[in-house]
Amino acid sequence: MPPQTIDEFLTLLSDDKRSALEKLRKNIRAVAPKAEECISYGVPTFKLGGKMLVSFGAAKKHCSFYPGALPIETHKEALKGYSLSKGTVRFSTVAPLPSALVRKLVKTRMAQRAGKS
Repeated sequence: MPPQTIDEFLTLLSDDKRSALEKLRKNIRAVAPKAEECISYGVPTFKLGGKMLVSFGAAKKHCSFYPGALPIETHKEALKGYSLSKGTVRFSTVAPLPSALVRKLVKTRMAQRAGKS
């Protein structure tokens, strides 16, 4: 049975991926303490006001953070060195996303969702 909570999702991962994603989760929670945690499309997701805010996941060789296209475009200079696609930042467990950068990305996404971007 697929994981039903973020905690269940994290228990399925290797120690290094779990650690990197728990740090990411903590940083998201610090910026969006009222966000609801859930699993959406098979990955851990934070929703705010019923709308998807950000998600994260793990693949065989990397971890992913899904803040959406606008935050990535807005902070593309700070994201140099990471593998990017339209709404995804891929990172390794040996070089996880810095806390300050995660917080900037989440704040930008929150502003976008609130209609301020």
